[in-house]
Amino acid sequence: MSLPNFLNFNIKSPLYCPKPSASFNLHPAPSNLFLSSSKHFECPSSLFPPPNQSVAAIVFGDGSHSQLYPLTKRRSEAALPIAGNYRLVDAVVSNCINSNITKIYALTQFNSTSLNSHLSRAYSSARFGKDGGFVEVVAAYQSPEGKGWFQGSADAIRRCLWILEEYPFFELLVLPGYHLYKMDYQKVIEVHRNNNADITVAVSSNPSRQWHDDEEDSSGGFGFFHVNMENKVTSFNEKPETPVKINGIGNDRFFPSMGIYVVSRDAMIKLLTQHFLLANDLRSEIIPGAISLEMKVYAYKFDGYWEDMRNIEAYYRSNMESTKKTNNAYNSFYDRDSPLYTLPRHLPPSLITDAVITDSAIGDGCILNRCRIKDTVVGMRTRVGEGAVIEDSVVLGSDNYESISREEEAIRTPIGIGEGSHIKKAIIDKNARIGKNVKILNRDNVQEGNNEAAGYIVSRGIVVILRSAVIPDGSIV
Repeated sequence: MSLPNFLNFNIKSPLYCPKPSASFNLHPAPSNLFLSSSKHFECPSSLFPPPNQSVAAIVFGDGSHSQLYPLTKRRSEAALPIAGNYRLVDAVVSNCINSNITKIYALTQFNSTSLNSHLSRAYSSARFGKDGGFVEVVAAYQSPEGKGWFQGSADAIRRCLWILEEYPFFELLVLPGYHLYKMDYQKVIEVHRNNNADITVAVSSNPSRQWHDDEEDSSGGFGFFHVNMENKVTSFNEKPETPVKINGIGNDRFFPSMGIYVVSRDAMIKLLTQHFLLANDLRSEIIPGAISLEMKVYAYKFDGYWEDMRNIEAYYRSNMESTKKTNNAYNSFYDRDSPLYTLPRHLPPSLITDAVITDSAIGDGCILNRCRIKDTVVGMRTRVGEGAVIEDSVVLGSDNYESISREEEAIRTPIGIGEGSHIKKAIIDKNARIGKNVKILNRDNVQEGNNEAAGYIVSRGIVVILRSAVIPDGSIV
């Protein structure tokens, strides 16, 4: 889907009205771009330029709390395929575009080759029209001031401030690139401006999500904020000591952080370069530090669908929900008003021959031959042989088509799922070679297991076949 064009904005417009404070520029800037004053005053949200002229988004491609291995063995979290045709980062970038935020910096580091390639090809500046919108990939780099990797989200932003100074934004919108949700960021920004806040954190208020003793952290590692009746954040906890209902009342008004922050430009620079010069992480150091300094930190409560992909089970569940039409599922796959953008691949339509397919999502360019597929996501270029049965599974597909003769097939297992194989409740990573008459059923109901040498692991009862793994004919998993 083509990306929309956006209007140009002249920074000298009479609508220009930033929130001034003491001088915060690391380097001198033209006086017509930023005001500098010790006087603090209110600026109505309606007087700010639109978000595509005044907000810069920072998207992180990976997190430090992921439990998605082995899916992240060769790719970052944000590059994970979802719903057949997309990647997780597409949901976040599409939220930005649909929210009229078109200045997007993607900060990447671990296993970033696939993600960098996807972002550069899918969201090139030419696709944004002539308004100057862009998605710019900023891979981890060394410099005279910093010779190592990014040490965390705060360290990454601090080391990239010189890049951000090229664009005159008023707020930074900080986003994890590996969560699945639909949000109008303009609403968060409006709340931030109306409260004249230094920081606004997005928290989940969906009552269907709760923290339990048997879950490591339903906030996906982003912690919990205590919010008072005026929606001001009063404290931060890595994890409450007792189970908390998200929509609790009284002293139990803890809400899981979504890892989404709107930070005023001057506040971000002061926090990173003056107050907490050695802090590496936004979540555990900068945000709690801002609260301790009694800065104005407010919460924006989001009650919609949000999946933080904290583990294999969450990733599997999100894919399964994409095949069902329910109110509890992510719904932008088929939303005309808030479409999901991705890289156009110009693949042929899927070729389906005498197959029985129910309640499933089929990606582009698949070849499905006399098979049965139920409650399954089938990724691009997937080949399924005759007589195969796939149920309750996620098949990530293939990076390319493979031409193989019958003689070669007798020697080498082709990419795809072989004839007569039966797969249930599994995730088949890309380019996997599943032989003929293979049974991937986990009949012993194993909950956790690691057999990478044989090409698979088991996580929470879900069998995960590794990328490019070979499962020989007749195998039973």
